Amino acid sequence: MGIYEELVARGLIAQVTNESEIREMINAGKAKFYIGFDCTADSLTAGHFMALTLMKRLQMAGNKPIALIGGGTTMIGDPSGRSDMRKMLTKEDIDHNAECFKRQMERFIEFGEGKAQMVNNAEWLLNLNYVELLREVGACFSVNNMLRAECYKQRMEKGLSFLEFNYMIMQSYDFYYLFKHYGCNMQFGGNDQWSNMLGGTELIRRKLGEDAHAMTITLLTDSQGKKMGKTAGNAVWLDPNKTSPYDFYQYWRNVSDDDVLKCIRMLTFLPLEQIDEMDKWEGSQLNKAKEILAYELTNLVHGEEEATKAQEAAKAVFGGAGNADNMPSTELAAEDFSEDGLGIIDALCKANLCPSRGEARRLIQQGGVSVDDVKVTDPMYIIPLSDFEKGYVIIKKGKKVFHKLVK
Repeated sequence: MGIYEELVARGLIAQVTNESEIREMINAGKAKFYIGFDCTADSLTAGHFMALTLMKRLQMAGNKPIALIGGGTTMIGDPSGRSDMRKMLTKEDIDHNAECFKRQMERFIEFGEGKAQMVNNAEWLLNLNYVELLREVGACFSVNNMLRAECYKQRMEKGLSFLEFNYMIMQSYDFYYLFKHYGCNMQFGGNDQWSNMLGGTELIRRKLGEDAHAMTITLLTDSQGKKMGKTAGNAVWLDPNKTSPYDFYQYWRNVSDDDVLKCIRMLTFLPLEQIDEMDKWEGSQLNKAKEILAYELTNLVHGEEEATKAQEAAKAVFGGAGNADNMPSTELAAEDFSEDGLGIIDALCKANLCPSRGEARRLIQQGGVSVDDVKVTDPMYIIPLSDFEKGYVIIKKGKKVFHKLVK
């Protein structure tokens, strides 16, 4: 089985421009491809992780990846998959985010001579002359065709700024520039990028008279059908300071029964033969599948040590076994306590389980809080000092969030 056939079997390929040529190129290890990453936050997300693992798979098969940092396109903002306009970022914000992206990418992709390359489109986009761009590139785009693109149609009712309208042209120019100066013959991206990617292949054809290729990967969506990552608002960050390894593990451990095997197939590097056998699993076996998914992804992102710690902590919380030392925790100071103990609202806020005291009060009154497995429904409840004699108490928020407060 070639790498292209493996991508198909894993359900990763959504659309391609010329399947036979792309299959032959990828399987022979002759693709020099790029994936773009706009720097709209200071960390990559689970949505980016899909692209990173794809780059890793293709690199392992001998193909050459280019990770394109969107230092220029981020200043415009991609309207794809958006119902509103993105927040405008300063150049300083974008540069900082780009540096964060670089550090994280280097953990997944092997860069160096003859290996992967990392380039920033700010190098050419920010130096473009507007009139020259209109004459050189603008004439190659039909406004009628652009407005028929899905990424624009869904924004027309609420309003599409001229700034965002230019995004397709900028992304197309990226492909044209990389084809011309880096020998890049293929672009990969999310399925919502299809119109922008076709704009690039068409620009290359019209300007250079040559064929370039595009392939979209299936979007990773949550149970509501929304794109996972920063756009959808339910971000799972790869930065351990934004989403801890334990919380990252728990996110994947808590995926639905309907999604777990799909995620294993799409995101992990487990052999397809093993995954095919797991497709027969049902009932309690799906919980084992979720543990495998959570461990494999945490290992890929944070390393074996952190993955093992997260798994031990989860077992301690949910199974009464394992090492509770690895549970997310907060150290309390002496001044946090009154003579009687620690107020439950204070406890929730100290643990960062609630953004405000009002939210903490509502959560308690709705029956969503327990202390050491005892439900608390009184917002005035004080956790007595005697509960801390073992050195800590465990706060439970809802059904799946646990936090240890250490005295």
